[in-house]
Amino acid sequence: MPSSTVTRAGVGAELCLVIPVLNEEGNIAPLIDCVSKALAGVAWEIVFVDDDSGDGTRAAIAAVAAHDPRVRMIHRIGRRGLSSAFIEGAHSSFAPFVAAMDGDLQHDETVLPKMLAALRADECDIAIGSRYVEGGGVGEWDATRAGMSSLATRLAGIVLRTRVSDPMSGFFMLKREVFDQAARKLSAMGFKILLDIIASLPAAPRIKELPYQFRTRVSGESKLDAGVLRDYILLIVDKLVGHIVPVRFILFAGVGAIGIAAHLVVLRTGLRFGGLSFAAAQTLATAVAIVGNFSLNNTFTFREGRLKGSRFLLGLLTFSLISSVGAYMNVNISALLVGETHTAWYVAGVLGAVMSLVWNYAVSSAVTWRRYTHAH
Repeated sequence: MPSSTVTRAGVGAELCLVIPVLNEEGNIAPLIDCVSKALAGVAWEIVFVDDDSGDGTRAAIAAVAAHDPRVRMIHRIGRRGLSSAFIEGAHSSFAPFVAAMDGDLQHDETVLPKMLAALRADECDIAIGSRYVEGGGVGEWDATRAGMSSLATRLAGIVLRTRVSDPMSGFFMLKREVFDQAARKLSAMGFKILLDIIASLPAAPRIKELPYQFRTRVSGESKLDAGVLRDYILLIVDKLVGHIVPVRFILFAGVGAIGIAAHLVVLRTGLRFGGLSFAAAQTLATAVAIVGNFSLNNTFTFREGRLKGSRFLLGLLTFSLISSVGAYMNVNISALLVGETHTAWYVAGVLGAVMSLVWNYAVSSAVTWRRYTHAH
């Protein structure tokens, strides 16, 4: 079962700095030292949210926390993602101001006092460290990464109601009441929590962007991969239609459509070129579709909770059983509609397919990928 362990319960801080980490052992002590110097005179606390690092990250945090009660940690097991990590960290504190910062030393901690001053003076609701205002920069990014960031920034305009030059920033500070206003509508997907917060607020917030130069990582490895783009697109879609239909259901349905196409291709190939009987070709096509659907859903739809090793095989078994029940329901309900109520064949077919799809999604979410769905 997914779980969390929280070390120390800090109270009395004016500023809570939430830092999601995964395998950042070498950055912990230098980061705390930099923050401590930058926020001299401020009542601050740091909440590290560790997604079950495999190195010595938690030990490094514990070593500092042993003599500095301003440093705390949430250890998450069975859950992943920067956005959800920030949400949990923010909820663990009573501080009136909450900031997000990466644990890789790429954000400029000297900007934190400027953010806090702007919020204290009520100049804004959210203060953002921006790479795209005058004085800011992306450091040593190559053309590909810079281009992807530019495209993502333009896409963000689809769901934002206020102009933000760097909505992809993971370096920002906001008032507690602003976070609370957005909290219940957050999608908690992927890495872009700032975009999620702004798009979830009932009204456009007042924004102040402060320039900073994005630094080069010193220790550890970047967590950016192809999945980040997938998560970002899902976040945009969720903010647009998530109140109507769950975005993961849309992904699940898309995978199902691919499975139908694969089924027909294998069926046709088996009949025409394999010399198989219809029953044998249909059985092979069904098996290929089920395995393909499971693999794609495991990779994309439930990426954060994807199954590996023996759990992959167990998941495939449960998914196959669930899909078999869905197929049985599809056939029998469609036949009943046509035979008893004289529903048009195409209407009955669509209704049966929809019912099967809803069944497969709901039950596989609760059973096959239960660790992920319980965590969210």
